[in-house]
Amino acid sequence: MQRGFWHNLTRPFTALAPMSGITDAPYRAIIAKYGKPDVMFTSFVSADGLDSPGYPNLEHLLWKTPAEHPIVAQIYGGEPASYRGAVRRLKALGFDGVDINMGCPAKQVEKRAGGSALIKDHARAREIVAAALDGAGDLPVSVKTRIGYRVNELEDWLPVLLESRPVAITIHARTRNEGYKTHARWQAVQQAVTMAAELYPDEAERPLIIGNGDIATLADIPLRAAETGCAGIMVGRPLAGDPWFFNPRVAKADLPLGEVLGVMIEHIELYDRLYGRFKPFEPLKKHLKAYVGGFRGAAQLRARLMSAGSVAEVKQIVADVDRWQSTPDN
Repeated sequence: MQRGFWHNLTRPFTALAPMSGITDAPYRAIIAKYGKPDVMFTSFVSADGLDSPGYPNLEHLLWKTPAEHPIVAQIYGGEPASYRGAVRRLKALGFDGVDINMGCPAKQVEKRAGGSALIKDHARAREIVAAALDGAGDLPVSVKTRIGYRVNELEDWLPVLLESRPVAITIHARTRNEGYKTHARWQAVQQAVTMAAELYPDEAERPLIIGNGDIATLADIPLRAAETGCAGIMVGRPLAGDPWFFNPRVAKADLPLGEVLGVMIEHIELYDRLYGRFKPFEPLKKHLKAYVGGFRGAAQLRARLMSAGSVAEVKQIVADVDRWQSTPDN
């Protein structure tokens, strides 16, 4: 088992969750600047695509900055043969690790036998981890998954992954069918920690267990780690509009509105510089909406921002923010 940078992390460590359409290069760069976690993950990229002549079309998904290290590239797919070449390519690109997505419930991912579909196909899951490890050399390979497909089946599913020997396994403490509709079952993370310890009494041989789900504040992280014994905590959705989330010295709620909106502008300007020539403006609106809230006039400002069609329009709207603070939020 190649532990790489994972071996040096202080516990409990923190990790930025890979989120499709969210954790792109500008998003990660802003988080790295204002509240960097211990480990950063890219949004997932197709292993088939990386191991094909069409790879250059995916390069923009893998742009990164030196400030983001250690950074792990997440990949998905159902063809074991693709993983070997995909991991080799990611190693050449200078990533610190590779993560295999075995939890995404998206239908287009499952149709290709990837993501959550692998929870139901243990043989394929084993082949994929083996192929990734074969291509990785000294690059650490990890897995992110859920506790089951329709029901909690961790007792049958987790040993498949533990025996495959990835360096770390992130447990999103919900089933595939639950999506985000239920509370995360952190007792399942504790169960995973116990199972890993039973299978590998020697801690040096044991894959790390990372917990994920329903972390609302930075203060939740040591509490969840203490109650479960997991090595690290991964956080995703609470970071929307809050790149300070992991910063113990800064809370977004305590910042002047002008500073928050200034970072929002910095974020979308970076997106425009990196992606503006080939990506539409529309995907940025989910970020704009997330930054704006909790102050007088926020509802009116959000409505105006949702009507914007360019960075220039957003900047003009923000320049007029005093007027939108003049009426209560609703």
